[in-house]
Amino acid sequence: MTNILINYQKLHETTRDLFVAIGCSRTDAILIADVLIAAELRGIPSHGIARIIDYMAMYEARRINIQPKPKVVHETPSTATIDGDNAFGMIPGYMAMNLAIEKAKTCGSGWVSVNNSNHYGIAGFYAMMALKNNMIGISSTNANPLVAPTFSVSRFLGTNPLAVAIPAGKYPPFVADFATTPIARGKLAMMEKKGLKAPAGFVQDKKGYSSDDPAILKDGGAILPLGGDYEHGSHKGYCMGALVDIFSSVIGGANFGPFVPPQIPYLPIPENQPGKGLGHFFGAFRIDAFRPASDFTRDMEKWIETFKQAKPAEGHSEVFIPGEPELRNENKYSVEGIPVLDKTWSSIQEIAVKLKLEI
Repeated sequence: MTNILINYQKLHETTRDLFVAIGCSRTDAILIADVLIAAELRGIPSHGIARIIDYMAMYEARRINIQPKPKVVHETPSTATIDGDNAFGMIPGYMAMNLAIEKAKTCGSGWVSVNNSNHYGIAGFYAMMALKNNMIGISSTNANPLVAPTFSVSRFLGTNPLAVAIPAGKYPPFVADFATTPIARGKLAMMEKKGLKAPAGFVQDKKGYSSDDPAILKDGGAILPLGGDYEHGSHKGYCMGALVDIFSSVIGGANFGPFVPPQIPYLPIPENQPGKGLGHFFGAFRIDAFRPASDFTRDMEKWIETFKQAKPAEGHSEVFIPGEPELRNENKYSVEGIPVLDKTWSSIQEIAVKLKLEI
């Protein structure tokens, strides 16, 4: 299996056109493309255009509202809850993060939850929106229940990512964007396409035994919490995933844990759902709500300088600041083109043919 290089602007246009072709507004289609191509540029293809395949299947199964009208259903000066109207998650996600930022301008911090939504792409996209306002941004979401709690075989949690973006003065921002599991479902799918084995501690079979099969989820297996097993701290990963689930669902009235609607149409929607759709949670807060922004910036720059001086372990050339590898990918791919698996691109071409769209 090989990669082909595609100009990121052309890839963005193609992605936009695919979503316009199924009936999304041009504005919504551009936003969806913004998020997916941001993932590609940052070297996270598991959340990039490969997701188009799932999204289009969800559309064909009539599990997505392609002409949504998200709205605020509960609000205080510093908080709000948005009903996403069963949209692609980027639509209410972008609206919610902007609202959190606006509330932070007035109150010092803003917090917005979203219910009745769907997959929203990379969590870091939304957290990084706060950086333009010299704020710290936070973004999280629950996801398909494919993760077994520690000592369980029941798939009760999602990979439940959390992202935090922090401005750093003269340096690139600190951007932590990570799943609360050793691997995301999309990355397992990429491993399967490449014919690779899953490392130990990533997945288990339906009886709870460790597995190296990246397709084990199709046979009743599960992803493990961060840590892999109890001896390596999986109970801590379980706690992290549970916290993201509660913040993203219980707070705003979305579905939690095993009730989260699958983002792949061949899996049925759970019965007796206690909430509405999938959920997200966003936060933004002003640095100067705590002390003068210039003081924070000075110390954040010093923090980065200190950690960049950490001595690398043997076999490694440097210690990275969170977000640094992704920024390097972005700088490289924006010039050289984005590497796309030929199998993924073939699937995108098939979708385009079905939609009578030339790419």
